Amino acid sequence: MSTFDLNSINSALSDSGRPISGVDFSGKSLKLNSADDAQPIVDAINGCADLQYLTLTGNTLGVSAAEAIAKALEHHPELKIARFSDMFTGRMKTEIPPALAALGDGMIKAGARLSVLDLSDNAFGPIGVEGLAKLLQSDVCSELEELRLNNNGLGITGGRLLAKALAARPRKLKIFIAGRNRLENDGATALANVFKNMGTLEELAMPQNGIYHVGISALSAACRQNRRLARLNLNDNTVGAKGAQAIAEALPNLKNLKSINFGDCLLKSKGASALAKAFKENSILLESLDLSHNEIGRQRVWR
Repeated sequence: MSTFDLNSINSALSDSGRPISGVDFSGKSLKLNSADDAQPIVDAINGCADLQYLTLTGNTLGVSAAEAIAKALEHHPELKIARFSDMFTGRMKTEIPPALAALGDGMIKAGARLSVLDLSDNAFGPIGVEGLAKLLQSDVCSELEELRLNNNGLGITGGRLLAKALAARPRKLKIFIAGRNRLENDGATALANVFKNMGTLEELAMPQNGIYHVGISALSAACRQNRRLARLNLNDNTVGAKGAQAIAEALPNLKNLKSINFGDCLLKSKGASALAKAFKENSILLESLDLSHNEIGRQRVWR
């Protein structure tokens, strides 16, 4: 489950110089089926004169409740942070797209400009992306810097739909998180093509996605174009020796890289040696490196 992150809110809003204010209903385990059920949240939104963030993490929303909340959001163009993780537990998959679409429509009507959107831990699959597409393609997400879609069950189809929505307009994402989504090579490659055109990524995390060297190579090519990249997490994918070589070839472009997590990526000695050689030759000043559980032997493969 995603948690309320005050530090992230501070960071996202620090440039405005405004006192931080918003509504936080995180972790209350509310089951919101109807508009009446959602009334406490609606009242809190209506009573907040400067709604910079809204956190609904850890509750469960039906369509009618989402529509009521969306109606309240129509009056808040100042909204910057939407934390909607773990928000549909126990809901049918057919309920989720219209609920997401309603929330998106509320923000669109308000003319909001989000900097952070977190929809992690909602197992909505590809059908959920269909409910998100309009929002992602709208002006609301034109200034989006942080997109978190961890553990959403996107699959290959969802990855492709997400890539298509993100590719609809130029992006300046700094943080993209999408672990545990079964994206595999095709989904990862579709997203890599979007990242390649950004050039602004500072953190990329796509662990546990069943990605092999083909998808890893596509992501490596995208990383080359994102020279500000500081954190890269591909834990528990099958990087292997071929994928490691592709990443090694991208490292000369990544002088700001500080943290790498390639744990449980089946690097073996050959893949680890390719990375080690690249680290040495390019003077990469890492602060954190995880290569655990990779069957790395003691032999020295390069000189």
